[in-house]
Amino acid sequence: MAITRRKTLARCLPLIALAAVCGMGGAQAQDSYPSKPIRLVVPYPAGGGTDIIARLIGTQLSQRWGQPVVVENKPGASGILGNDIVAKAPGDGHTVLLGITALVQIPALYKKVPYKLADLAPVSQIAKSADLLMVPRSSGVTTLQQFVDKAKAAPGTLNYGTYGNATSSHMNGERFKQKAGIDITHIPYQGSGPEMAALLGGQLTLAFVDATGAYPHIRSDKLNILAVTGAQRHPALPQVPTMTESGYPGLEANGWFGMFVPASTPKAIVDKLGAEVASIVKSPELNKRLTDMGLIAVGSLPDDFKAQVDKDAAHWKSVAESARISMD
Repeated sequence: MAITRRKTLARCLPLIALAAVCGMGGAQAQDSYPSKPIRLVVPYPAGGGTDIIARLIGTQLSQRWGQPVVVENKPGASGILGNDIVAKAPGDGHTVLLGITALVQIPALYKKVPYKLADLAPVSQIAKSADLLMVPRSSGVTTLQQFVDKAKAAPGTLNYGTYGNATSSHMNGERFKQKAGIDITHIPYQGSGPEMAALLGGQLTLAFVDATGAYPHIRSDKLNILAVTGAQRHPALPQVPTMTESGYPGLEANGWFGMFVPASTPKAIVDKLGAEVASIVKSPELNKRLTDMGLIAVGSLPDDFKAQVDKDAAHWKSVAESARISMD
């Protein structure tokens, strides 16, 4: 019996030593991180909401950690170019991605993507957004059901605008059409700015506008807000019902802004970065800046954000397939 125990212990000692070394390595990686400037990749042009948020977070990280955070705009292919750069970067936590919901929608929209969603590790959901369903006040429509009734009375004569093909607004619009059983024409625009101009100019009978783009106009006397997407009412518009409350479920997913690193990044580093970003987002200064942009501050930790990413990836895949939306 004693000999058997000694043999078992002899076999286990190398494994115990390896586990100890790995544990020390993770701790050492966390303690020494960051050891050089952080490259924060934004897969969209400078000046947009994603870029603004990246620079706000980057400034705070730099001040807290004493390392420069360099924001690099890498637009192209609906964000695929910038996403791919980070997915293929060394997993040391010094190359970071500021991504949006499109990250989980892309695999459902494109057959050929140079990376997999699993190549990126979620760090923190920074903020979430929603689409607002808006109509010209001159239309006389004040509820979503009134719009549906109007559309059913004149099939094919009304339209709806979005901030781009294969965006959340487009997929939300097609899901709404299916749920309501209406025939309205999709008109895509290159961003919320042109979309809002068309709505205010009377070229659209309905528009799905992201809350950030719509925020400067939510008090306009020229528009009525009929509903919001997402699971809860928007804090800035507590009087406006959700799509589900209006009788059209299936549009509960929120858009979001979030941070990612290469999947090969040690968990100790992911957790350290996630905790710091969450702390920054929940600070009064950042919370107010995000609220002023029409966003809802979140500041989640890595495990919670991963659960959200997995859930949203399944949701948007279902929407894209049922609405037959594809970019190929």
